[in-house]
Amino acid sequence: MKDLTEGVLANAPAAGTARIRGVTNDSQRRDQVPSAKQGNQAGGNGNFDSFYAENRDQIARALSLSLRNPDLGTEAADEAFVRACQRWPEVATFSNPQGWVYRVGMNWARSWLRRTRREREKRPLIVKEEMAEDLIVDVDLERAMATLTPGHRTVVVARFFMGWSTEETAEALGLRAGTVKSRLSRALKQLAGELEDSSSGMEVPKPKEEADES
Repeated sequence: MKDLTEGVLANAPAAGTARIRGVTNDSQRRDQVPSAKQGNQAGGNGNFDSFYAENRDQIARALSLSLRNPDLGTEAADEAFVRACQRWPEVATFSNPQGWVYRVGMNWARSWLRRTRREREKRPLIVKEEMAEDLIVDVDLERAMATLTPGHRTVVVARFFMGWSTEETAEALGLRAGTVKSRLSRALKQLAGELEDSSSGMEVPKPKEEADES
């Protein structure tokens, strides 16, 4: 029997191959990112073009899930990549540059939300029928994720959708590894309860690295 992570969280396709509700590969938004040549010619290690192409959609999707707002998640990703390009010589040397971009995007989004608090009312994600094939999460999972606190939701997104280890998640979110583990454990227990009806009471497993420690 498939467990929760295999049967529900793992429903999302490989990174960069699909879109979450409302997040599109908008060429106009991509144009916000400075020419990658600026970063490459600045003497940084690695190639910003490749880094952007390989990670932009995945990070935009993760931010959209964490923020529960596809448009804001996409904007946050683009803002973060602008800053990554500007600081590419430094960012390229980081052990987890993807985590740095994700954290910058989250910080930018939170600042934006504080400035526009009145517009922060929860809005339903409206999807046209012809966009249905673009969904990477089912309705049950989306509703369950919405019940998590922002802190717990970002940990789930980082661990399962981004595929980061506990240490990488801790670094990206500015948390201790122990905090990541405790939040993930609580979040999975809550998700199991929310998904009980649709998942036939599937048991929530511990992430492999934590199960090995038991």
